[in-house]
Amino acid sequence: MTLFAAGGSDPALGAQMLLPERLELTDAARSDVGAMPVDWMQQHHAYLGLMMHLAQSEDFDVIHNNSLHHLPVALSSMVPMPVLTTLHTPPTPWLESAMRYASPASVFTAVSSATAKAWENSVDASVIPNGIDTDVWHAGPGGNECVWTGRLVQEKAPHLAIDAARAAGRSITLAGPIMDRTYFEKEIEPRLGDDAVYLGHLRHAELVELVGSAAVAVVSSQWDEPYGLVAAEAMSCGTPVAAFPRGGLVEIVTPASGALATENTVPALAAAITQAARCDRRAVRERAEGNLSLDRMVTRYEEVYAQMTEAPASVRQTSPAQ
Repeated sequence: MTLFAAGGSDPALGAQMLLPERLELTDAARSDVGAMPVDWMQQHHAYLGLMMHLAQSEDFDVIHNNSLHHLPVALSSMVPMPVLTTLHTPPTPWLESAMRYASPASVFTAVSSATAKAWENSVDASVIPNGIDTDVWHAGPGGNECVWTGRLVQEKAPHLAIDAARAAGRSITLAGPIMDRTYFEKEIEPRLGDDAVYLGHLRHAELVELVGSAAVAVVSSQWDEPYGLVAAEAMSCGTPVAAFPRGGLVEIVTPASGALATENTVPALAAAITQAARCDRRAVRERAEGNLSLDRMVTRYEEVYAQMTEAPASVRQTSPAQ
């Protein structure tokens, strides 16, 4: 297997950089009034170069595209091997447009039924849920506090998690990168105190210990999560989840592993926290091991790879909806 990834990826992965050299645009190109941002052009250049390289390669049997970029899909007819694309997000204009030009041999999967349904007007995608490493996200002892993890942005709504935890009579600890400083200063900082603490952007091992020592993991997203990775990670630690019923979260969180709010309000999320805290941590962990593990995901993808390499191109996948 060869992994193509962005610069700065973990060296232990042995990844090949998508583009070893920096794109240098001329002054004339940069001065064009319709010029896209340099970072956007760099990404475009990287994927264009990769697909041109793969179009001339005979080294691979299958390409598995996990990017969110449109070019691997739009140029899939150029390469001599079938392309599997995993849909990690709801439709975006660029990627939806690319579907019109996808190779008839292309295969699509989605990380949840909710994501597959969001794409159903463009492409037929089977569902392979994301998997988490249940050895890394090991069972924790639990505790009395709530925990919230993720990117601190408005659509993830950690401010609602703080309010709900307080309404449920529990303290809460938050961890993750601040991606929207204005939102953080307006909605998060004023809510912090003895019962609501922000620890910053933690290292992986620190995050595992934090989540495993919590009573409940709160997922307060105000957008339809394509999957809900933080919920799966918490469940792998044996920590039950209280969440708003958004997107893929309704497929991950079960009555045995947590509770979904009955409506999109703070009181409803607070009630879900109280209910989730009653879950048996061993059952929560078993839910993750049996249904959300990395091994289960890899096995499913291996089956798809085998089907793609063995089946005639004409029956690998129907063409995307026109």
